[in-house]
Amino acid sequence: MMAAPKPKPPALKLIEGRAPGRDSGGRSVKPSPGFVRLPPDAPDWLPEEARAEWERVVPELARLQLTKPVDRAALTAYVLTWDRLVRAQKEMLADGGSVLGRNSQGRVRHPAVAVIEAASKELRSWCAEFGFTPSAENRLSTPEADDGEEDNPFA
Repeated sequence: MMAAPKPKPPALKLIEGRAPGRDSGGRSVKPSPGFVRLPPDAPDWLPEEARAEWERVVPELARLQLTKPVDRAALTAYVLTWDRLVRAQKEMLADGGSVLGRNSQGRVRHPAVAVIEAASKELRSWCAEFGFTPSAENRLSTPEADDGEEDNPFA
């Protein structure tokens, strides 16, 4: 049994929409609960790679009005996951770059591979939450001008 898709925030529905105030199916979009649409402040303790990722994605999310101060925890989890993936990859590269290593029992998988795989999976989940995946990007568009067929959901 497939899980129902997660509801999208109103701003994301409007970006994907066909006309002002309408979603991609032409339905009227309820306004958001009125959160202040400002980017959250990054925690001052973020590692360098996590901070760089924060500075890369948060301005774009803010430009699209998809962030609010209470998103700080979710964005922090996202950038820390990115940091973990990068660190594990660098560790593996420092050890010769092979996903296989040797120990007393022969060839084994490098321990960093498990960290990379887990971080990749978690990162995909966070990316979906913020609309960072390629498929989500392909669905984003600028709302078209209203063509006067406001009540027609098939317009």
